[in-house]
Amino acid sequence: MESATVMRVLRQILLVSLLVVGSAASAAPTRWVASWASAQQVPEERNALPGEDLHDATLRQVVRVSLGGEQIRLKLSNLFGTAPLAVGGVHVARSADPASARIVPESARPVTFNGQAGITIPAGAEYLSDPISLDVPAMSHLAVSMYLPEAPARQTSHPGSRATTYFVHGNSIAAADLPDAGEVAHWYQLSGVQVASPDAEAVVAIGDSITDGYGVSPDTDQRWTDFLLARLQADPETRELALLNQGMGGNRVLQDGLGPNALSRFERDVIAQPGVRSFIILEGVNDLGGLSGPPISPEAEAEFLANMIGAYRQMVMRAREHGIRAIGATIMPYGGSGLYRATAQSEGVRQAINEWIRAPGNFDAVIDFDAIMRDPNDPTRLRAEVDNDGLHPSIAGYKAMADAVPLALFEED
Repeated sequence: MESATVMRVLRQILLVSLLVVGSAASAAPTRWVASWASAQQVPEERNALPGEDLHDATLRQVVRVSLGGEQIRLKLSNLFGTAPLAVGGVHVARSADPASARIVPESARPVTFNGQAGITIPAGAEYLSDPISLDVPAMSHLAVSMYLPEAPARQTSHPGSRATTYFVHGNSIAAADLPDAGEVAHWYQLSGVQVASPDAEAVVAIGDSITDGYGVSPDTDQRWTDFLLARLQADPETRELALLNQGMGGNRVLQDGLGPNALSRFERDVIAQPGVRSFIILEGVNDLGGLSGPPISPEAEAEFLANMIGAYRQMVMRAREHGIRAIGATIMPYGGSGLYRATAQSEGVRQAINEWIRAPGNFDAVIDFDAIMRDPNDPTRLRAEVDNDGLHPSIAGYKAMADAVPLALFEED
């Protein structure tokens, strides 16, 4: 072939390549929105699975998404792992019954990571799957099955799942059912489900055991955020909003306890969630519980109050810098609790924190759960009809909380 002809062919190949690259670059990237998430921690010994149960094991975990879509992706977590985590395979399907391990077989899809069936997740990391084509209705349940050849060196978990996880030995990720599986009400190594959506956005509720749903029976979806999600989905003005529950039992604003403190996990559990528009924080009662004992000095009390308010300020500032609306929820009374005593000092600090939350400008909006839930005859206690144990609301109380949230807070301006 003559050199002129060769050059002409090369120019044509280059032109076609540029057109292909230009077309790909001009195509709008897929926009992902978090539809389900859970706050991660190292599980306490009583909430961790024995290592032998996670060796050569399939975990099938049931989660309820908030938003639906036709394309999803999963986020696996080795956030608190001390060594790389090998995942031998993952399947996802619609759950046939959220209180069982059964799936809808025709909905089952293999999950890949960079085109591969398995993935090794570095210690301290999380990993997103490739996109998965699956029709997922809003408020529906997914069963995520993962095969672990070896147990994690240290487990990453969400103990307060309020949902059953099933586990068996061997690779059974594609099985239609796991009839002989062990059962436990915790999630492991799984932190998110995202949906592809050009318009949807997310609201994050970050908090402690009240948001995590203490007292809710597994597989019943009766946390206050579950009731609020039903209201959001029933209203055409808010139907395109996901609601993520980032509650964590025993969590505190300032200090680590059962899991990392709220300020330390705020970036991961709120800011980094794709599509987030607003966050609600209902947290601080476990910090106040530390004031249930002998009185501390006025100087120590003032320092505690300043530190609590300072942490709230930090979260509000960080959210606003990312265009996220900050919604503060007042701390509810706990005078009937057997865990924390409502001393004069702790009650005074609670009232001071709540007054700061209510003050205009500190948050972009306020949900006054204290006013909604307190006993008018004894403001240090929850109303009897919404009380479970003096600290946590009952199921009726969780519904009352959700019903009291103005949906106008989430409607577009």
